[in-house]
Amino acid sequence: MRARTLEKSRVVLGVGGKPLLYYLPLTIAERKGFFKDRGLKVEINDFGGGAKSLQALVGGSVDVVTGAYEHTIRMQAKGQDIRAVVELGRFPGIVLAVKKSLADKVKSAKDLKGMKVRVTAPGSSTNFFVNYLLAKDGLVPEEVAFVGVGAGPTAVAATKKGEIDAIANLDPVIAKLEQDGDVFVLADSRTEEGTKAIFGGANPAAVLYTRAEFIEKNPNTVQALVDAFLAALRWIEKASAEEIAAVVPEDYHLGDKQLYLAAVAKSKPTYSRTGLVPPEGMRNALDMLVRFDKELATAKIDLAKTFDQRFVERAAKG
Repeated sequence: MRARTLEKSRVVLGVGGKPLLYYLPLTIAERKGFFKDRGLKVEINDFGGGAKSLQALVGGSVDVVTGAYEHTIRMQAKGQDIRAVVELGRFPGIVLAVKKSLADKVKSAKDLKGMKVRVTAPGSSTNFFVNYLLAKDGLVPEEVAFVGVGAGPTAVAATKKGEIDAIANLDPVIAKLEQDGDVFVLADSRTEEGTKAIFGGANPAAVLYTRAEFIEKNPNTVQALVDAFLAALRWIEKASAEEIAAVVPEDYHLGDKQLYLAAVAKSKPTYSRTGLVPPEGMRNALDMLVRFDKELATAKIDLAKTFDQRFVERAAKG
């Protein structure tokens, strides 16, 4: 299936929380052999949080990252040319939930002032999500205490032990906590309706991003990666929840396969239909970030340079 000679057949990919449904297209591309079919040997390093995988890219220990689109904007403001090449998720899928005992006390993000909020990792998309909600309610990030808790069983365990006041995470973690009655949901971007209510419109989620220099030196390799992810997105769109659950590692189910099946079924609409980041989504992502990021509020951002659409368009042409 390899149409072009790859400049680099072995690629190191960073991710922050691979078991999350946010990154399901990566697991499907890996487990269904879509990378291998295109001549790629992809080594996946899971750093437990998006900020850490971004650091690995900047530091040169990984070649590409599956992570939040917002990082491409923030890094441009820092003078780093980081570009997305394919959209994996069209809704963030992030949920802010509060422990049940605080149900009478916390009615909106402003009520989190002085509380401890667990995110996948400080500086990750879950952190940005809460920062935005705080800013909408007139608070700044420094008015809460953010603590990294990862994106799997550790997040569930920390919540059940009462080590948090609130948690920003994704499915299946949130689905597990909801089912067990440990939390109540304050803000939910798992649906189109919920995303519009929070952001006013589209807001891209996971993408594959890398350095502009890597793209220009390895266009055939980038094309192969994009092709593999598009194949994964097409497979997910047609697959049943049972077929998806059968492909992912069993420990992704968090010990409850039926819960995982329900979470997958609920998450399917969040995945990208085209692989393209829409202009409206780019603008909404920037608008979200400037609410709480002082550096971005004064920076001149060229959104056209945050997403290189050539590879998705080339794939569409066959």
